[in-house]
Amino acid sequence: MQQTKPHTPILDRVAGPQDLRQMPDEDLAALADELRAEVISAVSETGGHLGSSLGVVELAVAIHSVFNTPMDKLVWDVGHQCYPHKILTGRRDRIRTLRQKDGLSGFTKRKESEYDPFGAAHSSTSISAALGFTVGRDMGRPTGDAIAVIGDGSISAGMAYEAMNNAGAEGRRMFVILNDNEMSIAPPVGAMSSYLSGLYANEPLARVKSLAEGFEAALPAPMREGAKRARQLVTGVSQSGTLFEELGFEYVGPINGHDMGQLLPVLRAARTRATGPVLIHVCTVKGKGYAPAESSADCGHGVSKFDPATGVQAKKAGGAPSYTSVFGKALTDEAARDPNIVAVTAAMPSGTGVNIMAERFPARVFDVGIAEQHAVTFAAGMAASGLRPFCAIYSTFLQRGYDQVVHDVALQGLPVRFAIDRAGLVGADGPTHAGAFDVGYLGALPGMVCMAAADEAELTHMVATAAAHDDGPIAFRYPRGAGTGVDLPERGEVLEIGKGRVLQEGDDVAILSYGAHLAECSAAVSALEAGGLSVTLADARFAKPLDMELIRQLARHHRALITVEEGAMAGFGAMVLQALAAEGAFDRGLAVRTMHLPDRYIDQASPEDMYADAGLTAADIAATARAAVGRAAEVVTLNAVG
Repeated sequence: MQQTKPHTPILDRVAGPQDLRQMPDEDLAALADELRAEVISAVSETGGHLGSSLGVVELAVAIHSVFNTPMDKLVWDVGHQCYPHKILTGRRDRIRTLRQKDGLSGFTKRKESEYDPFGAAHSSTSISAALGFTVGRDMGRPTGDAIAVIGDGSISAGMAYEAMNNAGAEGRRMFVILNDNEMSIAPPVGAMSSYLSGLYANEPLARVKSLAEGFEAALPAPMREGAKRARQLVTGVSQSGTLFEELGFEYVGPINGHDMGQLLPVLRAARTRATGPVLIHVCTVKGKGYAPAESSADCGHGVSKFDPATGVQAKKAGGAPSYTSVFGKALTDEAARDPNIVAVTAAMPSGTGVNIMAERFPARVFDVGIAEQHAVTFAAGMAASGLRPFCAIYSTFLQRGYDQVVHDVALQGLPVRFAIDRAGLVGADGPTHAGAFDVGYLGALPGMVCMAAADEAELTHMVATAAAHDDGPIAFRYPRGAGTGVDLPERGEVLEIGKGRVLQEGDDVAILSYGAHLAECSAAVSALEAGGLSVTLADARFAKPLDMELIRQLARHHRALITVEEGAMAGFGAMVLQALAAEGAFDRGLAVRTMHLPDRYIDQASPEDMYADAGLTAADIAATARAAVGRAAEVVTLNAVG
């Protein structure tokens, strides 16, 4: 359906933030309304992170109108809320290419604009980066103030507090804006709004604590409690600002993040008077100004294309269940049989599928927030107690807890089960969310068992295998999206550790697949057979320990061996090469090719386009096999002649 573009006469006059700085405050408030309509219109066509972007519309307008971006460095934590920022910074003409091939990233990206000084898509990095810019400024680099915008979820991560502790100790002038959208205070109106704005505009920051106390005392009782709760949310204590003040920050807030009458004077006062680090606590509503987002369970966090008039999202075509849901159901089935099974996730219960278990066994599912390091060690502690923890974290986020995987799990041989979702390339979220490296970084660890599911039935078996494995850590990876449509077993079978399977046998070339690219390998087999080659197709199942009996057989009885994986170099193929080299397999001229993701990051597109870019299509696999068989034949001929 062709939608009508919103009427945006003020936004149409904005080519960049410099235009905002020429506008009166009343125009800025109207601009925010138009900007919100533009975000809704654009995301209805592209899908993406709607709720978080709608929550910071006024904040984006206010920051760009008060601070001198791009000289001043604005760092959005995670970056998924950056759509209004992109529209205001010269990218409006491309905003309807969000998250598409050759289009705008759904996150901040340095290569995309000078207004994106620091790229992000993982959380809790903004304060560290902003402090880095601040030190650069103070050491003579051509940069101005640094402003980090971080959400209440992101600030729960340890890295944010490490950065704040360092920033407070440094005492340098910088700004942290805490975007608190978990709880909003009632919007001040009339005299109360004027009172707050006037106080912040006219008083030095040193008196913020007394101002806040005076403001709370002046409120009616229900609103007074709301303001106190908002303050306690970030301070953790009943006193005003104690935690942040102890860390060396001036604390300003809480203020209503949708009231330009508060935002503008507070930001102007902070910019004018600050001499050290300042934390400004802004309360916002996720999905603000768009009823379907505000009322949805996730506040429109991640949406597909939708009808802007109703908010109804486009339905995906029916078909095979997603790998995530298959994992969640299989885990729940195992938990029903074993009361010692528990699940841990880091702020992604529905994203990882553990919400399915939580509905049935809520006391055995733990969402620790955006804290992957803690999640891993927490699971290690539970394993040491005799429980059977499943730690469900995306591949790209598990990178954040790698030291804990090494030191707290693997070194101690604790049986933590790592369920690694989003393995391989993931489409619209691009390289920041690609699960490219877990095969290598986990396979390097002594005692770690590494599995990869070829399809959703195999995933069910691997959940059962992990549940039964008490001899040390075990991990299994699986991709984003729908499965292949295979029949699911009634219950998963416990696989023999380190044993793969042969799906069909041939004589000329062997293709050894690790993980969910098996279907693509099968298509390559069909193409090769059509060209007269006899092909063996095998599913490794395990990268560690390798099925050496299978690999030896493939190496001995074929002219060429091709390994295929949805991971980076130095992964499964490298392990196979190293194992074969140790046994002298290459001494007799075996042709081996490893197919993996290239040594570069692959930009967002559909997963199909991304794998084509990576050279991992069925046609690529078939071409690699033909070339390897041909080379093996040449070697045999040369040896015979010699």
